[in-house]
Amino acid sequence: MAPSKMMIIRHVEKPDGSIQGVAQDGSTDPEELTVQGWQRSGALVRFFKPAAGQFTNPALATPNVIFASAVAKHSNSLRPQHTVLALANFLGLELNLDHLEGDEAALITDVLKQTGSVLIAWEHEKIPTIAAGFVLTNPPVPQQWPGERFDLVWVFDRNPDASGWTFAQVPQMLLSGDGDSVIPLS
Repeated sequence: MAPSKMMIIRHVEKPDGSIQGVAQDGSTDPEELTVQGWQRSGALVRFFKPAAGQFTNPALATPNVIFASAVAKHSNSLRPQHTVLALANFLGLELNLDHLEGDEAALITDVLKQTGSVLIAWEHEKIPTIAAGFVLTNPPVPQQWPGERFDLVWVFDRNPDASGWTFAQVPQMLLSGDGDSVIPLS
């Protein structure tokens, strides 16, 4: 059995040299979110669980399973986990942190064993690899996720005949400066 819907987001805003990461206790931490990242993380709660039940885009759903990459010696980043931690807490879900960055094949296998709606928070350079593992998507999935985009959701809906997935991109439009465009295929 596979999920009926899979959604992938990039971890939220990160330090860029001029803006520092901030831990939950207020100390600076290069592996953490920026202040704007923490704002987006909080905004994702009502984005994925609207108060009135009405999503800003009908392609979205409230996840019943949330995956994020775990911390490891080759990637100390807490950003994927902290991107969806407030949402997981709000929904009463435990984050699935069973996979490290670089372990995308095993992540795909586990995601495809789930039911319902799944949300994945991951590092942007690996998101096209994850999407490619779902195979048979229509339309095709972009081959790159631009480094400056923190404000999109890639949505995969299982075809009714289970022959593959339809693909859509949903701009979040949560914070000032968010774009309303999608990532082009080329």
